[in-house]
Amino acid sequence: MLVAIEAGEKNVSLTTLDRVAEALDVAFSDLIQAPDARDPSRINEVAWAGTIPGSKAVLLSKATATREVEQWEWCLQPGEIYPSQPDAEGWSEQIYVFEGCLTLMLGDTPQEIVAGEFYMFASNQPHAYRNDGPVAARFVRNVVI
Repeated sequence: MLVAIEAGEKNVSLTTLDRVAEALDVAFSDLIQAPDARDPSRINEVAWAGTIPGSKAVLLSKATATREVEQWEWCLQPGEIYPSQPDAEGWSEQIYVFEGCLTLMLGDTPQEIVAGEFYMFASNQPHAYRNDGPVAARFVRNVVI
C-alpha cells in the first residue's frame, strides 16, 4: 500500500496516514511535507484528494503548542485596523485569508496576504491587522499558545 500511495496510484484516507505516521513514530506532517522544505512550519501540501475534481484537503502549516490553540474568524471592513500587543514568548499565529486582502503589520513591516494564501509568525512582537483594500477582508486566525 505504501508503494501505491507514494506512486500516487492510491488515494489514502487521512486516518490511514495517521496510522502510518504512528507506526513509523513520526508526525503526520512529516509524511507529506516535501523533504527539501526551507521552512519546516510551512507544509502547503495536498493530503487528500476527492473523487470529484476540486475536492481536496491541504495541510497548510504546523506549530508546536504547549497549551491550546484558539481559532478565530475575522472580518475587517475597508479602512479598519486592529492593533495587537505582543503575546507571550513562544506564542505564534497562523492566518488564512479566504476573502479580500489583509495587510499584516509586523512592527513597521507590512505583509500582504491575499485570498487563498496563509502566513505564520511569532506573535511575541508588535503586530496589527489592517484592511487597505476596497472590500472586506475575511480571514481565519489561529493563536497557538
